[in-house]
Amino acid sequence: MATIIERKWHTTAEVAEMLGFGLSKTKMLVLTSEIRSVKIGRARRILPAWVDEYVQRVTDEVEGRTA
Repeated sequence: MATIIERKWHTTAEVAEMLGFGLSKTKMLVLTSEIRSVKIGRARRILPAWVDEYVQRVTDEVEGRTA
């Protein structure tokens, strides 16, 4: 039986694709810590939970403004 390993980290480009943002915008969100990330060597990696955290925070802000 084969073991399926799920991805633990995403690249900035993958997160940009997931969110429907451009790479430049996503990199800016990472650099300003709007989206948390970790630097591993020369590469930035983002946990799936950190993407969810960003989406939840933005959604909460929007809902707070309309309430």
